[in-house]
Amino acid sequence: MASIESPQTIQYPTLSPRFWHGMPSRVWLPLLWKNSFKVSLSRMHIASGVTAFMPFSDLMGLLQHTIFGHKIAQTKLVGPPLFILGHWRSGTTLLHELLCLDDRFASPTTFECFAPAHFLLTEPMVTRYGNWLIPNRRPMDNMKAGWSLPQEDEFALMNLGAPTPYLRLVFPCHEYPYQSTLASDGFSPKELERWKYLFDWFLKALTYKNQKPLILKSPPHTGRIGILKSLYPDAKFVHIVRDPRKLFPSTMKLWNSLDQVQSIQVGEYQPKLKEFVLKSLTTMYDSFERDRVGLSEKQLIDVRYEDLAKDPVEVCKSIYDQLELGGFDRIEPLLKDRKEQEKEYKTNRFGSKPEEEAEFMTAWHSYATKYGYA
Repeated sequence: MASIESPQTIQYPTLSPRFWHGMPSRVWLPLLWKNSFKVSLSRMHIASGVTAFMPFSDLMGLLQHTIFGHKIAQTKLVGPPLFILGHWRSGTTLLHELLCLDDRFASPTTFECFAPAHFLLTEPMVTRYGNWLIPNRRPMDNMKAGWSLPQEDEFALMNLGAPTPYLRLVFPCHEYPYQSTLASDGFSPKELERWKYLFDWFLKALTYKNQKPLILKSPPHTGRIGILKSLYPDAKFVHIVRDPRKLFPSTMKLWNSLDQVQSIQVGEYQPKLKEFVLKSLTTMYDSFERDRVGLSEKQLIDVRYEDLAKDPVEVCKSIYDQLELGGFDRIEPLLKDRKEQEKEYKTNRFGSKPEEEAEFMTAWHSYATKYGYA
């Protein structure tokens, strides 16, 4: 079985940008202030790097707004967006990359999520000359990484200053912010207004650049379909689930990996992280099950990770058929080629102690029962 590299063996270059390095000063400085500037000494160079980069980021953001701001504001989406939903480590990234093989659609790239405020100006240069800045594999699962690959739009929201629990990446030893925003009804009126504005702006900026319908993937959106329906009534949703016995340990590994390479704090936060992981699924899925009511079969389909891993071509065909996306014949040969290329890839094996498994299977009982994993 292929081994999965640990965060310690995947070395980020010293000047490597983290997911939150694209924050402008209006986001970065209040974040530092709110967390009392409590940066671990061993991570001071990371905090210094983003601060030093800030004037450039602010300038590019101002130039993009000056040049493209009016055009972005006037842009309309090209067709309803397609959202990929599911808990972290449920297979959303794999599904995202498979569906993005269809060039009729566009999706935000890693760089566009890293620098949402100025990607229209800076993406061509950085993606051409800056691939050395990031590793070519993700630390949590050894999947390919790169500036031009599809990425979670939640990182763009974080860098734009939207309320998101992903801000925990920066200060994981402190209280985790905005956990309630994993549910449609968890936003305050002010938070919701800001979130909707920034999210819609980002989608318009992507559409202005690509002029294609969008495929978007972000696990936190799983609990926000009530908001997404209100913004985009004709949106379509692909929801993927996975066995909790794999989901829980894999999610713990994900956050531990990200914290080791992304955060500017070093400390003990395992009990808090475990509580966050256990609570997040229930928060998202209580909202998801409530808000999915009223969506037609042509708008929402449920798929299982186990089926996707076994036969990605057949699962993608069922998605195209049920959601009436059309044009599956265009993507089918590409899916078959990718399946052949990655036939040797093995997912990591995860296990939990019996008492730990009993804990998360109890906490996630509704999810496990509804989707056939109890």
